Amino acid sequence: MTAPTTLEAWLAQCERLHTKSGDTDLARVAAVWARLERRFTMPVITVAGTNGKGSTCAMLEAIARQAGYRTGLYTSPHLVRFEERCRVDGVPLPAAALLPHFAAVDAVRGDTPLTWFEFTTLVILSALAEAAPDVVILEIGLGGRLDAVNIIDADCAVIATIDLDHMELLGPDRESIGWEKAHVMRSGRPAVVGDPNPPQRLLDYATAIGADLRLLGRDFHFTGDRQQWNWSGRQQRFAGLAYPALRGANQLFNAAGVLAAFETLRERLPVNAQAVRNGLALVELPGRFQVVPGRPALVLDVAHNPQSVAMLARNLDSMGFYPRTHAVFGAMRDKAIAEFLPAMLPLVDTWYCTGLPTPRAATADELAQQLRAVLSAQEAGGGRVPRDVAVHAHADPGTALRAAVAGADAADRIVVFGSFFTVGGVLKEGLPRLDSPHGAPGEMGATSARR
Repeated sequence: MTAPTTLEAWLAQCERLHTKSGDTDLARVAAVWARLERRFTMPVITVAGTNGKGSTCAMLEAIARQAGYRTGLYTSPHLVRFEERCRVDGVPLPAAALLPHFAAVDAVRGDTPLTWFEFTTLVILSALAEAAPDVVILEIGLGGRLDAVNIIDADCAVIATIDLDHMELLGPDRESIGWEKAHVMRSGRPAVVGDPNPPQRLLDYATAIGADLRLLGRDFHFTGDRQQWNWSGRQQRFAGLAYPALRGANQLFNAAGVLAAFETLRERLPVNAQAVRNGLALVELPGRFQVVPGRPALVLDVAHNPQSVAMLARNLDSMGFYPRTHAVFGAMRDKAIAEFLPAMLPLVDTWYCTGLPTPRAATADELAQQLRAVLSAQEAGGGRVPRDVAVHAHADPGTALRAAVAGADAADRIVVFGSFFTVGGVLKEGLPRLDSPHGAPGEMGATSARR
C-alpha cells in the first residue's frame, strides 16, 4: 500500500484502519510507543476530568509561556482543523510537520491494531517529543485508565471536575467515572484534584497507589471579591490576581488547580506572580463560553453534558438583559439530552436544532422531537419556560445559524452549543461577526480571524 502524502489522506487511512479494542490495559499502545523510541525528558502535566480540561490546559500553557518557557500542548477534540490538537509555543504544528510522524507510527506498529484516536495520539506524542519544549501539557481525551495519553507517566496529573458523561464506557455514576479518571495518577507523584466534591473511589485509588494528592479546600484554596482573587497552596501564595480572561463562574476552580499544578513543579518549572497575572489575563480558548460581540451578540460553548450545560445556563443568566435568546443546538445521540435541556428552557425563546456531520449525532428532527417532549413535560409540571417557544430543524450548524440571525433582532443574543461539532460547524468559515446596526433582522458576515 502506498503511504499517504497529505494529512487528510493519513486521517482517512486511520479511519479505515479503525478498530474497536476490548483491551483492559494499554499494553498494545504502549508497545508501539516504545518502538518509536521517543522520550519526554521535560516536565509533563496530564489533565483529566469531565469538564474544565480545555480551560485548564489553556491556562497552564498561557502561564508557562508568560514565564518564558517553550510549551508543547495536546488537546482533543478539535473544532475545525486537526492541527489544532498539537501546539508548540502556542502555535499549531502545520500538517507538513506532522506527516513524518504519521509515517513513523505506521512503520513501527506492524500488525498492531490501533484505533483512530490511538494512532493520532501516538503521532502527536512523537511530534511533541521531537519538538523538545520546556514543558508538555497533555489533555486526556476520554476517561483516563484506558486513554491512549495515559501511556505517559506524567510528573503531575490534574483532574478537573467530574460529572456524568460517556457513561456507556466509563460507568453509570460519578464514583465509577471518578475511578476511571483516577488512573492518570502515579505512585509518589503529585495529583491535583480541582473538583470540590471528588468521588470517594478517586480518593481511595490515590491512597492505594500512594499518590501525592492535592485537594481543593485542603491543600490549596482560593478567595476573591468582585475585583480580584487570591490563591494559597502548601508552600506558595499569590495575591491580587485578576480574574481569568476565560468567561464563566467555574474558571476560578480551574485556575486554582492550575496554580496547584505549578506549585508541585516549582523546582523544575518555577513561575512568578507576574507570569501568573499575565497568563490569566491573556489566555484564550475558543468555544468555551466565548462571547463574540455583535448585533446580535453570539455565544459559543461546547457544553454537552448536565454539568457543563447547567454552567452555561448560569453564565447566560448572568450576562444581563437580552429581549430574546435564540439557540443553535446539535448533540450526539448518546448524550443525556433530556436531562440537560431543562436547564436551558427558561432562557431560550427560539430553538434551531441542527444535524451534525457524524453518525453518532442525533438528526435535527430527532432533537426537535426530544425538545418538544421536554418542553411539554416541563409545562405540564409547572416549569418555567418562555411563552410561544418555537422549534426549528436544519441540516447543518451554518444553516441553523443563518436562520437564527434572520430571526433575531439586533438587541437579541444567539447561543450555539451542544457539541464540538456544533461550534466547529459555525467556525468553518472563520469567526462569525453579526452586525445589525439598525435594529432590523441581523445580517451575518464572517472574518477569517480565529481565536
